[in-house]
This record gives sequence, structure tokens and C-alpha cells, in this order.
Amino acid sequence: MARNTSLYFRIVEGRNLPAKDVSGTSDPYCIVKVDNEVVARTATVWKNLSPFWGEEYTLHLPMGFHSLSFHVMDEDTIGHDDVIGKITLSKEAIGSQAKGLDCWLNLTRVDPDEEVQGEIHLSLELLKDTEKISLRCQVIEARDLAPRDISGTSDPFTRLIFNNHSAETSIIKKTRFPHWGETLELELDPEELREEGTVTVEVWDWDMVGRNDFLGKVEIPFACLHKTPPLEGWFRLLPLGNNEVDAGGKLGALRLKVRLVEDRILPSVYYQPLIDLLVESVISPTEVEDSSALTMLEEVNTVESRQDVAMTLVKIYLGQGLVVPFLDYLNTREVYNTSDPNTLFRSNSLSSKAMEQFMKAVGMLYLHEVLKPIINRIFDEKKYIELDPCKIDLNRTRRISFKGAVSEAEVRDSSVEMLQSYLTSIIESIVGSVDQCPPVMRVAFKQLHKRVEEQFAEPENEDVKYLAISGFFFLRFFAPAILTPKLFQLRDQHADTRTSRTLLLLAKALQSVGNLGLQLGHGKEQWMAPLHPIILRSVASVKDFLDKLIDIDHNIVSEVPQRAVFMPSVTVKEGFLHKHKAEGPQLLSRFAYKKRYFWLTSETLSYAKTPEWQVRSSIPIQCVCAVERVDENAFQQQNVMQVITQDNEGQLHTMYIQSKNVNELNQWLSAIRKVSIYNERMLPSFHPGAHRSGKWTCCLQADRTVSGCSKTHSAVTLGDWSDPLDPDVETQTIYKQLLQGRDKLRKKYLEMPDSHQTSSSNENISPDIHPDGAECNVQLMKPGQSAAARLLAVIDDLEQAHATFQRRETEDSTSVILNP
Repeated sequence: MARNTSLYFRIVEGRNLPAKDVSGTSDPYCIVKVDNEVVARTATVWKNLSPFWGEEYTLHLPMGFHSLSFHVMDEDTIGHDDVIGKITLSKEAIGSQAKGLDCWLNLTRVDPDEEVQGEIHLSLELLKDTEKISLRCQVIEARDLAPRDISGTSDPFTRLIFNNHSAETSIIKKTRFPHWGETLELELDPEELREEGTVTVEVWDWDMVGRNDFLGKVEIPFACLHKTPPLEGWFRLLPLGNNEVDAGGKLGALRLKVRLVEDRILPSVYYQPLIDLLVESVISPTEVEDSSALTMLEEVNTVESRQDVAMTLVKIYLGQGLVVPFLDYLNTREVYNTSDPNTLFRSNSLSSKAMEQFMKAVGMLYLHEVLKPIINRIFDEKKYIELDPCKIDLNRTRRISFKGAVSEAEVRDSSVEMLQSYLTSIIESIVGSVDQCPPVMRVAFKQLHKRVEEQFAEPENEDVKYLAISGFFFLRFFAPAILTPKLFQLRDQHADTRTSRTLLLLAKALQSVGNLGLQLGHGKEQWMAPLHPIILRSVASVKDFLDKLIDIDHNIVSEVPQRAVFMPSVTVKEGFLHKHKAEGPQLLSRFAYKKRYFWLTSETLSYAKTPEWQVRSSIPIQCVCAVERVDENAFQQQNVMQVITQDNEGQLHTMYIQSKNVNELNQWLSAIRKVSIYNERMLPSFHPGAHRSGKWTCCLQADRTVSGCSKTHSAVTLGDWSDPLDPDVETQTIYKQLLQGRDKLRKKYLEMPDSHQTSSSNENISPDIHPDGAECNVQLMKPGQSAAARLLAVIDDLEQAHATFQRRETEDSTSVILNP
């Protein structure tokens, strides 16, 4: 039984941060670490002590993580960035909250003695003979130690301590992966055998000047050493002591949302009955008012989990090739149960959320193609644009003419001109993108158009069929992407205040376009009136665009796999990077990196000099066996990763790739790890350094072919819209949601009301005469009772399977302990 761990966290905002710059402000950003490995970095919010980030991440990682930490930094153009403070959450603290954490937390000071990481390989045993008693410790090696020196390495040595006895290993210079292979012995007095103390192994970074830096410790109860076999293994290094003190808000606070989901994933065969019920709901739909497994799921679905459930269902039906019938099923019920066309799809129902998540899953590359050029233009031009008279600040405007200070009217006229230019470009790009829109999205909209037209056929409701589509297409897809391009990966950074205001005004205008201009002039923001003419002129072209969008053969979707962005022919990620392929023992320099344009699909990682270059070099994804970060000290370069491949002869080859920032590095790491996650020849370890001057810069080993000194992190990936489909994990999510609502379903569908039970011998039982003359009594059944009984039986079976596998797992672990 496999295990799956997902960590969801949202860095919402900060408040009351201390000023680190001479201007009396700070330029804050957050670095997120899991067990001291950087997994994410927010954008920098310039000149703000109460920044809003609103950045959300999903992290897929192994079961063995211990802590999640958020470091708030102040970005400096010159010199090192300043540390403001941090928040550390243990795995236990996160897991203890079933619904997750959602609160303000005060920042604490960063103590170097608490910033430890890595593991140490030890063997300890207690030796007793007639002449002496001694404690023997073999200090073998350590890995992933914290860098304490400016070179990005440390000079580690180990100290063994028990009572008043101590011994030390030699110092190994300039490495985070030391190999000692030394034996330390402490001679003990006989009475010390009765001690109940602790054996401590400390790791320190030796410094020629000043005090040594603490790198971590391991504490082992002395009583454990009385057992006969030596105690041997890798031990995680712990901090000197938890000295984190809440500074009472003096360092500011962060508002965080964090949730941990840990699941045991059963073999696929156990989930098949639930998949069958979900498939049956959409390929053999009942009457609209009848119940099915899908409608019962919607009944027990909570508001908090609706978006996650919607995305999970979209992935399940994408994998089954039934995403269009699935959306059609939900939308048909939504349309049928809506009497007022003005309220259609206005709530956050499961059908609305499913359409929203569906567009993200299959249309993100399309959205990038349509919007990215105009978004980049807006960011590059940084025009001061404002229409609201109450917000026009003449001091912030650039000189428009040479006649002196600009007037409010000039600012307004200039703003209208620029907004009209931007809005025209956006609308033209969208209405000209029919052929670029993914076919599966077009067919889904065609079905939606059909259902709305059937339900609201009256002449006065002519626009409803257009509004239903444009409400999703413009209001829930394009407008949010324009408002916050960072959250849709259109930009690496959040917009500054000036650009953010421009984007907000454009998003408002595009929403009016999506509403076909029907609400213009009725709102409070009458200062938007100068844009009304261009909005009204665009209505005809938008309707024509929507007509063309749904003019598609319904069967076209069945001719190709419905895995959307997961199809091999689709580029998952692309962009400029700097590369160097290391072959032979030559010394790599910073000038060895050449700028190349990279494309990543589920089949190949390829690159060329420019995007237009016809000749490409390619690496088959099936040959990838590790994708990892490279230590900064390897080439004195930041944000470098390595792609390790294996050829048909079993030889390993490494290509080093440099990204422009840590965000881009994490995105490429995750993207390549995801497409190679099912490769059979993945390496268990790797070298985070480079082989230079006859040795590895990380562990100082001379042999180029020696096994890696650090564990690979192939399971640690950032979750996003391009995640590969995993039917078992997705079905487990749906099962858990149904399990939580099982009692509610049983009570509603299977338990008869008391009135029915007490009168069952009277009016609620009617005699029927069979052809053979026998008389029988027939009880009235609740609507949906049969479907509920089948679904509840599947839930019970899955619960029993989980219990069985967990019991076996417990028995196996007990057997290992008793029979080492």
C-alpha cells in the first residue's frame, strides 16, 4: 500500500513588519522551507510593512518530513538580504488540526543554533570486559549539513559526550558531506553503567577566528546501549534547544493557511467499484431530479472542500475520457434547478467550481498564449492610470506635456486612452483565439450552450445562453488572470502599486465585456463611463466569437486522448535557461553556461539557441534518473540544477542548468520531476556538487563514479495545474469526502422515518396479487434508496480494505522489530 502526503499552504499577508531600509520601509518576501530545503519563494512586495502576497502552494512530498518554516526576508539591491524573522511549524502541529491552520502567527528571531539540518551515520555500542568498560562510537559520515562559512560549506568535526567524558573526531575542511570513518572511545567507571543519562553526539563547524558554529546534535538514552546489538543507522540532527521566543509581535506577524493531508493509497482494484459508480452517473444519467453517486457526493461536500473535490473530479473524468459528459451532467442539473436566469451559475456550486477548475486544467497554456504579450506590455510600460477622481494623485504622474504641471483632466484623458488601447488589445486577442482554444473546452461550452437554450427558450432570454459561457470564460478565467497574473504564472512577480491599479481597472472592464454590457451605468463606479463605448462596441464581436467557439463537432474530442495538458504532444513548460553539459574532468566556469531555449513535454526535454531554431537537441524523459539542485559553492553560481540521465550502456551523464531565480528553479525542478516520476531507473542518491580538480566538491571523494552523498528528492514537487493524473490518489480523495458524509447519507436514504415504521402494517403496505395468486406486501422505498445502498456498500468495503491493510502493516512492522 503506497503512501501519499500533500502539504497545502497559503501565505496570505504580513503586518507590522520592522523597517529594515533607510527609507523607513522594507521590501519583504518569504522563503518556505521543508526540513531546511527551500521549496518556494514568494514575490517581493516593495516598500511595504504590511504586505499582501496571497500566494498558494501545494507540495507533494515523502512521509518523512519534520517541519515547515517560513522565513521573512528584506530584499536588498546591494549586499545580502536582511532576515526579519521566521515561523516554524512541526508536522505534528499541522497534522493535529483536521481542518488545518488558519491564523496570524508572530515572527520569532532566527537563531543560528536552531537552523540545523542533515543527518549523521553512527554506530554505538557498550563494550564490557574484565579489564575495562568503554563506550565506542563509530562516526562514519554525515550529509546535508548546514553551510556556515561564506564559501557555502562548513569545516565539520564531531564530539562524543557522556557525563564528564568527551572525545572529538578530526576536522574535515570545506564540505557539507564529511566522511570521517573514525572510532571514538570513552572509558567509563563501573558505577556509570547504572546511570540513566544521555549519550550526545554533536557536530560543529570549526572556525579559526571566533567561536565554532553549532551544526546539530543527536541524543541517545544510555539505556538503549545495554542491548546486545550495536545501535547503528542514520540519525537526524536536532537543534541545540528550542529557544524560539515569541517577540510579542515586535517582529511582525504572518497570516498563514496550512493543511496536511496524509493518505494510504490502496491498490487500484479496490477503487474500481467507486470509479464505476462515478462513471455510471454520467454515461447512464438518471432523471434530473433523481439521485446518483455524483449528486450524493455534492450533498455531503462542504464549502471548504468544494474546490478540492471539484478539481479531483475533473482529473478523474479527464483520466476516464469523460470530462465533457461529467460537466454536462452537473450543468444540466444546475440549469434545471434554476428558475431565474439572472442567478444562473452565480453560486459556488459544485458545477460552477468544476467548470472553473476544468478551464485551469485544460486551458492554462491557451490563456498564456492569449494574454502573456499584453500583460508583459502593461508591466513594461508602467503607466500611471487612474479614472476615479477621488484617487487621482497628480504628484505620482509623469509629465504629459512641457507646459507645466498636469491637470486632473489631462491625467484622466491619458488614462482613458491607455486603457482603451490595452482593453482593445485584450479583446482582439481573445476573440481571435477560436482555433487556439482546446477542443475539449469548446465542446464543453457547446453542451452548456445547448442546455441553457433548452431551459430558457423564451425570446426575452436570448442572451442567457451567451452569458452562461461568457460568465465562465471572461469572469472566472480571463479577468482573474489579468487581475493577478502572478497567481496564473503569467509573471514571476506581483505587480507594483501602479501596475496593479491598471490591471484592476482592466479586469473590471473585461467583466463588463463578459456581462455583454448589460449592467453598464447601474453601478456606483460611474467614473468608468469613458470605457462604456468600447465595451458596448465589443458585444457583437464577443457574441460572434462565442458562436464560433461552440461551432465544433462533438465527436472531435473522442478522437484524441482527453488528458489535456498531459498529452505527449503538448509542451508542459518552456523558456530560456542557461545550460552546460559536463563531460570529462574539465573545470567549469561561470562563462561555460550558454543561453538556450528549453521545451519540456512528457516525452522529451529539448533545447535550441532560440525558440525559432529548427535544430533541437533532445533528452528522452525515460532516460532521466534524477533532477536535483546543485550546491552554490560547486560553481559559485546560484539557482543551478542538474538533470542526470542514463544511456543504454548504463553510463550516467549530467547536464547543469541555471535559472534566473529560485522560483523559476523550483518550477523547472517540479515540472521535470513530474514527467519523470514513473521512470524505473531513478537514483536513490546524487552528488549536489560537481567533480572538479579530481574530486567531488560536496563530499571530497576522488572517484567520479562513487555513489551520491545526498538522498534524491524526486518525490518533492510543487503541485499545480500540470500535475500528472493519478487515479488512485484522486479516488482516495473522493472516498474520504464520502466517508465523512456517510452517516448523513444513511440517515437520509436508508433509515425510514418513525411514522413509516409504526404504520408499516397499515396504509404504507399495500397488498399486490401475483399471477400465481399469492399475495405479498410491498414497502414504499425512498427516492434514491437503491443508489445510496450501492454507494454506501462501496464506502464500507473501502473502509474495511483500509483497516485490513493497516493491520497487516502494523503486524509487518512488529515482526521486523521482534525479528531483526
